Amino acid sequence: MQKIHSNKAPKAIGPYSQAVLVEKTLYLSGQLPINPETNEVVSGIENQTKQALLNIEAILKEANMSKEDIVKCNVYLKDLNDFNVMNDVYSYFFYEHKPARVALEVSRLPKDVLVEIDAIAYKK
Repeated sequence: MQKIHSNKAPKAIGPYSQAVLVEKTLYLSGQLPINPETNEVVSGIENQTKQALLNIEAILKEANMSKEDIVKCNVYLKDLNDFNVMNDVYSYFFYEHKPARVALEVSRLPKDVLVEIDAIAYKK
């Protein structure tokens, strides 16, 4: 087991790792829409979804992986009414790659963000 950390993604805000690599499988912790340069939450569901995905991409790069290695994502939304906007950003980010996914509404997320995304990646 190897802990993965990228300085191009926000630091963990609790007692956990950004990601853990076990053999060829990378388990990424939920990524909040925090800009790692400013340590501030970006605003709006579109920007928040994009930032969470960019943070995931930065961690993947640290593990010598890419978004095409993602096999599963979980998307947690504060309001399921934001689903279509999130889905548009998510679709653009992954383009033709379509990992398995769950998207659900939760009552509250850390730092009162609108979206949090975690992922599992597998290196072929």
